[in-house]
Amino acid sequence: MKQSILVLCTGNSCRSQMAEGFLRSFDPELEVFSAGTIPAGEVHPLAVQVMREAGIDISANRPKSVDEFLSRPFDYVVTVCDGANESCPMFSGEVKQRLHIGFDDPAGATGSSDEVLEVFRRVRDEIEARFGEFYRETIAGV
Repeated sequence: MKQSILVLCTGNSCRSQMAEGFLRSFDPELEVFSAGTIPAGEVHPLAVQVMREAGIDISANRPKSVDEFLSRPFDYVVTVCDGANESCPMFSGEVKQRLHIGFDDPAGATGSSDEVLEVFRRVRDEIEARFGEFYRETIAGV
């Protein structure tokens, strides 16, 4: 049976979008969605860029409200930022297991364009590593 995963963040423009992209790349059989408690207007262009560098295209994704998913059950709801972790209990849908895997918000990075891009790459790499571990140990049972 397919495992279903919802990745939650506040804006659903960076971290949760990257996590969704990586989970889909690990196993196309997974049902993976991402959403935000206060969705942004668009997926952050630098998130799209750094994921493309990793070979994953999230350019067609759009930020979605968690409200779109309240009526469907999930095996896992994973929060990736403290704001969403605090409001996660407001997710009233059916959830078998809630997890928090937190990351810095790359959208809040400051500095030169190169410095900001490096923050996006670092967070992308951390998401790939931590969600890879989550997938192997929890989903695939390896």
